[in-house]
Amino acid sequence: MIHYHGTPITPDSAAAQILMRRHAMVSFAHPEQIDLVADACQSFALDNGAFSAWRAGRPITDWKPFYEWVAVWQRHPGFDWFLIPDVIDGNEEQNDALVFDAALSRHGVPVWHLHESLDRIERLIGQGFPRIAIGSSGEFAQIGAPRWWRRMAEAMSAFCDEQGRPRTRLHGLRMLDPYVFASFPFASADSTNIARNIGLDGRWTGSYSPATKSGRGVVLVDRIEAINSAERWSGFAYSESLPLLFSDSPAEESA
Repeated sequence: MIHYHGTPITPDSAAAQILMRRHAMVSFAHPEQIDLVADACQSFALDNGAFSAWRAGRPITDWKPFYEWVAVWQRHPGFDWFLIPDVIDGNEEQNDALVFDAALSRHGVPVWHLHESLDRIERLIGQGFPRIAIGSSGEFAQIGAPRWWRRMAEAMSAFCDEQGRPRTRLHGLRMLDPYVFASFPFASADSTNIARNIGLDGRWTGSYSPATKSGRGVVLVDRIEAINSAERWSGFAYSESLPLLFSDSPAEESA
């Protein structure tokens, strides 16, 4: 599994140390560290920025600048793929239209949102996309909530075959918490966990806690990357006491 760490991570000096030889995701909403990521990381993916724009109440309607940005960075040897533009709480017709209109689709990854129908999963798989991203949205926006786990179980039953093997590569958006991605057969996942947590001094106490942001970041990255995703979907017994290493809900994630 590839662990994509979201940027920006501040300061740049800490980001360079934390991301060296790792994998990152850069959002079009916050592209300021793209050069640093391209230099330091093994590989990187590009986020369309729709989630950040949605949270800010300014949804993106003109995607031409985003595709121009992708066109430049897709030529870099470390570039992996980009998220096809999507409407976070939109209907299936809106998101299907963006998929069909996608430029550079050879590298494009569509997003299936948890509030959408399972039939749309079949349509996306039928179009032959080598990777599909899963986004938490609508009543299932809070990752780790009981209804979220139940909906993910329904999604996995549609994404996977009778042996629990995914029928295409799966990416978990905002799901780079070991308690989450270890339950699913993801090829990759991302989150801004590192960027959000290295500056929270109250969470770093005790004589052995790293004092610097770079030191904290390395500790967190090592802890995350020590865990792999599940080999196949075999179901799980959900418990409301299941702890999350990080909280990455829309209400708590920083801009």
